[in-house]
Amino acid sequence: MHSYTLEQARAYESKYAAFISPQERPAYHLTPMVGWMNDPNGFCFYQGQYHLFYQYHPYSNQWGPMHWGHAVSSDLLHWTYLPAALAPDSPADRSGCFSGSAVTLPDGRHLLMYTGVLRTKGPDGLDVDIQNQCLAFGDGRNYEKYSKNPVIDGSTLPAEFSRADFRDPKLWVEPDGSLRCVVANRTSDGSGAILLFSSPDGTAWKLESILDRSYNEYGRMWECPDFFPLDGKYILMVNPQDMSSLGTEFHNGNNTACIVGSYDAQACRFSRESISAVDHGLDFYAAQTTLAPDGRRIMVAWMQNWDALGGQPTDQKWFGQMTLPRELHLKDGRLIQTPVREIEALWGRKVSYSGVRIHEETTLQGVYGRTIDLTVNIRPQGEDSYSLFRIKFALGSQHYTSISYRPQGSEVHLNRDHSGYNRDYNHRRKCQVRNQDGCVKLRILLDRFSAEIFVNDGEQVLSSVLYTPLTADGISFVADGNAIIDVEKYEILL
Repeated sequence: MHSYTLEQARAYESKYAAFISPQERPAYHLTPMVGWMNDPNGFCFYQGQYHLFYQYHPYSNQWGPMHWGHAVSSDLLHWTYLPAALAPDSPADRSGCFSGSAVTLPDGRHLLMYTGVLRTKGPDGLDVDIQNQCLAFGDGRNYEKYSKNPVIDGSTLPAEFSRADFRDPKLWVEPDGSLRCVVANRTSDGSGAILLFSSPDGTAWKLESILDRSYNEYGRMWECPDFFPLDGKYILMVNPQDMSSLGTEFHNGNNTACIVGSYDAQACRFSRESISAVDHGLDFYAAQTTLAPDGRRIMVAWMQNWDALGGQPTDQKWFGQMTLPRELHLKDGRLIQTPVREIEALWGRKVSYSGVRIHEETTLQGVYGRTIDLTVNIRPQGEDSYSLFRIKFALGSQHYTSISYRPQGSEVHLNRDHSGYNRDYNHRRKCQVRNQDGCVKLRILLDRFSAEIFVNDGEQVLSSVLYTPLTADGISFVADGNAIIDVEKYEILL
């Protein structure tokens, strides 16, 4: 039986979604049906479709009491909205249904596990959000909350672990049908840790181990963990808050980190081998993965920056979007990300150039657009080879965003200073890339309100939201010195 709170949310989104035209949204990135979106939740393949839930406040384009929005897709690019799946309507989650995940149980039911939030007063009179882990069972459309929620609460935690910052369970099913999950926590030193729990049936849970922790080396609280095998290793993905920058690998603020290591499933022990950033751009957080039916590990994330929320246009009817889903691999111990191959089915008209010499700012006929897939191979030429190469996109008379490469130092720079933001936030990011004697490959996917840039076939990725007017659709190429480029551009057609 649905609560009044959930029915109210469903009625609201059904009524007001019609006021947002398809042209006001991205073409192939998921946005909320109405209102606000943040973290992806419950990303999975169930009953022949991909399901993607998301943190959701339908009643405004600002963060509010968290619901779960819901959409399904057969190809990860065309999304159909379903009614909201969860609302804060029970004694275990009356202050919010925070992030979580989903699995298919052996009996075919769909299980959602999420963080239920209860706001209370602390000893000092200030509000405290007590966070516990809850369940809901369903059929892919409607879900009933477990009558004995929460199933994991603070009583299971060691004394030094927080009851207030204890959230974002990521589930998986073991080969024997039992379940495990990782949950994020904040420890007594103020920094993050990831806890591993096990259950025979999903309702009774036991703390097995602490998989890894920050000790204040990589930010404070770790949010939205994920844990999965990939190409012979295990990946622990975490989202550190309040980091201090570490070279060009991690920037100040909130990050997403990929920790590569080995895992002893019997002992429930994870051994860290390396750690690196997942995305070097301006807008990327709370990544979550799923296993596709064909064995691909696919990741999606919230394409937004918590520190830049005030920059959204005041007249925007929705807020928040997901990244393009990405296929993941490991190469030389580092995460490789590529756009899901399904994007190729949307390729329309092709424009290509080979061996074009670039010296001053140059445009190429047919190379423009805001819903395109553009690949540019850049290589040096002769003694006066380039010292800086720049691509300007979303280019108009007053606006542009750029991606630049400097062979000296092998750095890629993203700059959206002139993209149309109305607030003076940080609009620049950079990252180190593999030195290839002045050669670099940039693949840029534009979708009206965003850019995702894949460097050297996904060795690095930089993601950014754009608020540039859609009339700014030009693209130009600039070199300090001489460069030779090959260009391949496809229109994206839905």
